[in-house]
Amino acid sequence: MLRSWPGLRPVAEAWARAERSWRRRGIRSCLAMAEELRIVTNCQARRLKSGNGREEEEDAKQEENGHEAKRLKASHEDGNKKYPKRKIVLLMAYSGKGYHGMQRNVGNSQFKTIEDDLVSALIRSGCIPENHGEDMKKMSFQRCARTDKGVSAAGQIVSLKVWLIEDILRKINDYLPAHIRILGLKRVTGGFNSKNKCDARTYSYMLPTFAFAHKDCDPRDETYRLSPETLERVNRLLAGYKGTHNFHNFTSQKGPKDPSAKRYIMEMYCEEPFVRDGMELAVIKVKGQSFMMHQIRKMIGLVIAIVKGYASEAIVERSWGEEKVDVPKAPGLGLVLEQVHFERYNRRFGNDGFHEPLEWAGEEEKIAAFKEQFIYPTIVKTEKEEKSMVSWLETLSNHDFSSTASRTQADNQEPKNSDPEGSDGCGDDSD
Repeated sequence: MLRSWPGLRPVAEAWARAERSWRRRGIRSCLAMAEELRIVTNCQARRLKSGNGREEEEDAKQEENGHEAKRLKASHEDGNKKYPKRKIVLLMAYSGKGYHGMQRNVGNSQFKTIEDDLVSALIRSGCIPENHGEDMKKMSFQRCARTDKGVSAAGQIVSLKVWLIEDILRKINDYLPAHIRILGLKRVTGGFNSKNKCDARTYSYMLPTFAFAHKDCDPRDETYRLSPETLERVNRLLAGYKGTHNFHNFTSQKGPKDPSAKRYIMEMYCEEPFVRDGMELAVIKVKGQSFMMHQIRKMIGLVIAIVKGYASEAIVERSWGEEKVDVPKAPGLGLVLEQVHFERYNRRFGNDGFHEPLEWAGEEEKIAAFKEQFIYPTIVKTEKEEKSMVSWLETLSNHDFSSTASRTQADNQEPKNSDPEGSDGCGDDSD
């Protein structure tokens, strides 16, 4: 009867061997066979129950040796609580005065950067282990733009892996100076990179309007007020930058045939002027896919030179050609990273049910308040005390805007690496 059930055939055969042993060898041999029967019966029962004993056994080993180890590695235990390790982005705002840019130089404590203070706060708050501070690749750290010495930001984005501790924003900010703030945090996909996933960046440049006064006017006259006609001309010149152009004359170490010198500008304009502390100021906004080193400051510097009467308007078109054109670089004071854009990422992952779109409408009030408290007053105060714009305006007469000399052989040589490590050549405007 038992042999008629295929799944129980091993059981029947074991029973038959037990009966034969009973007759020939007695009770001792039968007990051994009975033990064999018990083992076979249990194994067969597990097979019948699971359908595939081998897969079940392998799954158990994988769960025990592999997955569990990963879960332990990807979490952080603090007391009795475990915090998961996740990829996030942080919305940062900071005043760049007194810092040698955003990017950290590990092992060089002579020049303090924004990231020095940020990494210290991440470690002290318990978001990352201490050894990650020495090797930022361990936390997959990436900044969206490398702002340079003295440059501020109201909407910088950094991506990294952290332990999601409780009340994480408050704890990080507790260890940051008041002029550096984390204003927001969002979860992102595991492979997210804030620099590579960024579609565009928006910068602003605040400057005193006397920069647009004619060259015959006193450059130190803070009573100057920008006329509607001059503002209209400024905006017409700025709009001429829109589109794709060869900006090799607006950066360094790039020749006219370097394809990376071509950049796409989406919009550029000057807002209505306003008065603060007796000085009239205006803000220029520029949005582009990416910017090279010095590019924004040179774009603004050339427009100032034209409006003041040092150069003709034709120089803009000429600067996009192959010849070498002398383009002045406006001071770094006043340059602010306003916003970074992730339209493609938002379309793909922003509404997938697991991630949020990287938009910060809920943080706009905090961003505006930070700029009013830390960025704008610093720009105005520094300009009044150090007069960086006045000093730079006095050097414009030293430039040769009429030169049509071609590039020398050295100028035409393309660098082996057009975007050297650390320059963020396609990432931001910096020195």
